[in-house]
Formats: sequence, C-alpha cells, structure tokens
Amino acid sequence: MASSEDALRRSLAEKQSAVEAQGQLVRDLKAAEKAKDEVDQAVKLLNDLKLEKAEVEKELQAVVTSNGGVTGPAISRDAFRQAVVNTLERKLFYIPSFKIYGGVAGLYDYGPPGCAVKSNVLAFWRQHFVLEENMLEVDCPCVTPEVVLKASGHVDKFTDLMVKDEKTGTCYRADHLLKDFCKDKLEKDLTIASEKVEELKHILAVLDDLSAEELGSKIKEYGIVAPDTKNPLSDPYPFNLMFQTSIGPSGLSPGYMRPETAQGIFVNFKDLYYYNGYKLPFGAAQIGQAFRNEISPRQGLLRVREFTLAEIEHFVDPEDKSHPKFKEVENLDFFMFPRDDQVSGKAAKKMNIGEAVSQGIVNNETLGYFIGRVYLFLTSLGIDKERLRFRQHLANEMAHYACDCWDAEIECSYGWIECVGIADRSAYDLRAHTDKSGVDLVAHEKFAEPKEVEKLVIAPVKKELGLAFKGTQKNVVEALEAMTETEALEMKANLETKGEVDFYVCTLEKNVTIKKNMVTISKQKKKEHQRVFTPSVIEPSFGIGRIIYCLFEHSFYMRPSKAGDEQLNVFRFPSVVAPIKCTVFPLVQNQQYEEVARGIHKNLTAAGISCKIDTTGTSIGKRYARTDELGVPLAITVDKTDSVTIRERDSKAQIRVDVTEVASVVKEVTDGQSTWADVQWRYPTHHSGAAEE
Repeated sequence: MASSEDALRRSLAEKQSAVEAQGQLVRDLKAAEKAKDEVDQAVKLLNDLKLEKAEVEKELQAVVTSNGGVTGPAISRDAFRQAVVNTLERKLFYIPSFKIYGGVAGLYDYGPPGCAVKSNVLAFWRQHFVLEENMLEVDCPCVTPEVVLKASGHVDKFTDLMVKDEKTGTCYRADHLLKDFCKDKLEKDLTIASEKVEELKHILAVLDDLSAEELGSKIKEYGIVAPDTKNPLSDPYPFNLMFQTSIGPSGLSPGYMRPETAQGIFVNFKDLYYYNGYKLPFGAAQIGQAFRNEISPRQGLLRVREFTLAEIEHFVDPEDKSHPKFKEVENLDFFMFPRDDQVSGKAAKKMNIGEAVSQGIVNNETLGYFIGRVYLFLTSLGIDKERLRFRQHLANEMAHYACDCWDAEIECSYGWIECVGIADRSAYDLRAHTDKSGVDLVAHEKFAEPKEVEKLVIAPVKKELGLAFKGTQKNVVEALEAMTETEALEMKANLETKGEVDFYVCTLEKNVTIKKNMVTISKQKKKEHQRVFTPSVIEPSFGIGRIIYCLFEHSFYMRPSKAGDEQLNVFRFPSVVAPIKCTVFPLVQNQQYEEVARGIHKNLTAAGISCKIDTTGTSIGKRYARTDELGVPLAITVDKTDSVTIRERDSKAQIRVDVTEVASVVKEVTDGQSTWADVQWRYPTHHSGAAEE
C-alpha cells in the first residue's frame, strides 16, 4: 500500500475520532441544557468536522483508484461488498448451497476457482506451520461421541441465548440484537443524554457477561423487536449450537457433529506423545470440517453452519514456555490491541512483538512466537497488513482456564472480523479428558538424580462434600483440586482459624461454603525420580472460510477499461493462492498457434503449474479481462511460433520469451523464486498492439 494512502487512512481514522468526540460534546451540552448559542456553535463545529472527513474520504478514493487499490471498505462499504459478492458468485468462487431449492441459510458451495483458492490456502498453511514446525498432523472423525464433548464442556456450555419472534417463530441471537441496538444508537443518535451514552457503552463492554434474565430485561427496556417484522420477542433462552445425532441404529449412543477439531487432538495426546519420543514441546495439527447450528447466520462466508478449521495444539511444559525460534519473529512490528488500550478507549497501535512479550503484554514467548507466525502467514496470503490487528481478549471474554488469548482480526466491509484465535489454554483440556476417561494424559521429566520434594496434597473428602452439595459435588471437587499452592495454603490457614471459608467455584459461577471436615490440605516430603505434569496448550485456531473471504475483499479492485466506458473487476491474488497461475491464449484461431499453445500447456502442467488454455475466437482484451476476474497472475499470448508474450495481471506489462523458456519463467515467478520485476529486465518488453478491454 502506498505511503500516501497509509497517511490518508490514518487521517481518516483521526477525523472519525474527532467527529465522535464532537458528537459526544453536543450530547453533553444538550443534556446540561446549555445556552442555545453554545449548542449551535458546537453543532456547527461538528458539521465542519464531518465535511473535513468527507473530503479525506474523497482524496482516499482518488488515491486508491489511481493505485488500482481496494476502493470499498474505506469508501462505500455496501457498494464495494456487493461488487465483490456479485463477482465471486458470477465466477463461481462460491454460491449458496441447494440454490435450485431456495438455498439454506449458512450453507455455501465452493465452485471451481473457490476450491482452488481454498486448496492453495490450506497447502500454504501446511507448509508454513506443519512442515516448518515439524508438527504431527492427524485426521479425526467429524462425528464425536457425547462423552468426549461432555468432558470438554461443549454439551453443557456451548450455547448462545436465543429469542423468537412471537408471531412467526423466527429465531435471533439475543446478544446480537442488543449489540446492534446499542451501536446504532451511539453512532446515529446525537440527541441522547451523556448518562445514556455511558450506559450503552457499559452494556457493550459487559455484553458477554449478561445472563438470560439481564439480556431479556434490556431487550424489553429498550423496546427491541424482531428486525424483519417488528413483532414482540420471547424471553431469551439457551440454545446448544451443536448438531446432535446418534451413532448406530439403536439410537442409544448419542453423538454430535464436532463444533471444533481440537478435541480429536486432545484425546490422542498419549499416542502422539509416544510417537514424538516422549519429548516436549511438540505441536499437533488438524484440518477438517466443523459444524455449528448458528441461530441466525449472516454475513455470507463469515458466519456459516459448516466450515473448515485448521487448528494447532502446541503442547508445552507449563514451567517453561520459552520458544527456541522466538528470535525469528521478535523484531516484527504490527498492529496490536492490548486489553488496557481497549478499556481506556485507545486505538490499536503498531508494537514490536519482542517488546510485547518482554513487557508481559503477551503472556509468554511461545504465544508470542505463534502470534508472529500467524502475522507472516496472513500477510503472505495477501491480507493487507494495515487492516490486520491482534486484539487481546478482555477479562470478561477469557475462559476461566486461559492464561492469555489474542484474536487476529481482519477489517473488511463488515468491520473487524475475528479470523484466527491464538490462546494459551493452560492444562484445562488434558485435565478434563483425564478426569472423564480415567486415562492419564500427562508428560514426564526424568531427573538425573532422585530429588526430595515437598508436595502439596489436596484431598477433598468426597463423602462430606456429597452430603453438602449433592448434584454439584463434582464441580466443587474439581475446583478444590485445581487450586494453586498459594490458594490452597490460604484456605488451610482460614479453615484452621475460622472452621469454614467462602470458595468460588467457577463452573457454578458462585461461592460455596467449605468446612474443615470437607478437605485436607497438607505438604508431604518424598523422593521422586521424575516429575509428572499435565502439559499446557498453546492453540492457534484458523477459520479458513473467514480468512478466504477477507482475502477476496483485500485482493479486489476495479480499473477502467481502455475505452474508459466501464469498470473491470480484478482480484490481485498473490501467486501462492491464485486459483489458476497462468492462462494460454492463441492470439487468433490458427492451427499453428493452437499447436504451440497446447505444447506450452503441456509443459506448464508437467511443471506442476495450474493453467488454462483458451482457444475461443474472443478478442484478446476480453480474454485478459475474464482471467483478471479470476485473479490469474500471468497470461501467455501465442502470436508467433517461436516466441510468445507473457503479461502480468496488475501492471499489464508484457515481455517476450522464447517458447522453450516459457514454463521455467512462469514457474520461477509463480513459485516465488523471483518477482515479476526480476524477470522483466532479462527479457525484451513487448508493447501490445491488441487493445485491452
């Protein structure tokens, strides 16, 4: 992206902030019933700021248009999105599934070019992560027994709160309706009082923490109704997002379509640890389909009911989360959005990942290493680094067991979209499956000499706990056993002095009273020959469909035809993801040219280059335009029998190359061994006489 464009984007962001701040001032003045002259002056300044913002938008539009850049998200999001989607569907990148029967919301088919882009993204993901990090790849079934997802917590907790249109029965996510209402009010209504603004901002900040009763109360208070019909809504109630099924004909073995691929890796930890020679750290990876019965799918490929995940579970010693290759990424600078900046209302800023780790903003080196690797992966695919940020989860978003979590968010016409989650999940998953299965999913560190160690022993008295807590006994036992040494010793001291203590059980989300007869806490000395521990897990999880859609938008631009009477659509795909690397066109329908074209096509295919031959009699300009819409980087035109021209998509520059060298030149560029600029100076420039459309 050109530096002038970067400056204009920054200026636009500053103008937007100024408009929002002045809008808030107008609200405050009106709420305080200030003099009309003072309010009018503030409104005039607000209107002036809006005009300045509009001018910057126009300048930006002019720059990105002249650069052949993406014009949509910064200018007219809806129009840009429609242009992208129309092109994607017309060229069969993707289409609604079961379209002849009216389609099903949240289900899409990838057509030929879409399949090729997806395959290329996944192939690059394997190369960038699985091969480079020596990961162990597995492929587990989509159908998962209930007991596995019961242990992981999905059966009980993988829910969203839903409301229904009381007349039509149409379902909506309750939090989405409340979130949309609050955002709409804050953005468009300048007349609301300042205390109301603070209330709406507070709701957005704690939205994930609201109970069904609290959500329902706010929906009623604000008069929120069904968006389509304006009918009243039901009270919110939980809806499990997993597709349920049964395994076998009897129906007695319940199962689910997996909502993520991670559990298949966790349950195989013991065998993978053995396969890796009982050595830590190591990573395991899986690519596969996942299923979530979304309440109200929207935003095209961004929220669907069946999708492809690529997930990594990197198992590491919880006492040593350093990474031997961290130095390879520690000097990377990119946009990060720590939780403190989010809470204080600041914007994301460029940070050095090495400094972020050393300052404790990112919890540990291994987590920081994978954040850096994810940045390199996404930008290599063609994601605009200026519209990519890593946002740290707020305290109310974090799972109780997580040490730290960051989302790679990509800006597109729908706003900032979470596409990759990079989390330190602690040892939660392996412990949960150990408890449920009875199989120890642990690692070992052998000592050179036996060590005398003092161990903390937490022994819940299950009989007493059962009498006191009955159905919730298991939750209390698990919480007691999960205490840190500091927490346990503090409890021991309080029990000895007071006889009972209040104890928060996170899985019950409440305090319970623990009495002295319910748990024994002591320290014991003994000799050990090895340390047995449950590994922690660093998990990068990639939503492939979301990444691909954002890539479509970031790669799309329009440029005028040579005649200037229409706008031509182009996808600026890097070669690594382009669905077709090269096209071959005989200039005219001529038997000799067609034979040369078929020979070149054969050589390209033998070299492993995906290519397409087009021997139609359509004008060469129209054939260029057709392949530009597919994002094909290079086009070969056969206009002689001994040499041909090679055209580069974005510059439209052409060079003349001997027929015998064509395959090697194309492979050199599309494999990334050389850039187009590298090969341009080695071959004569061809000035096309054929008019481009």
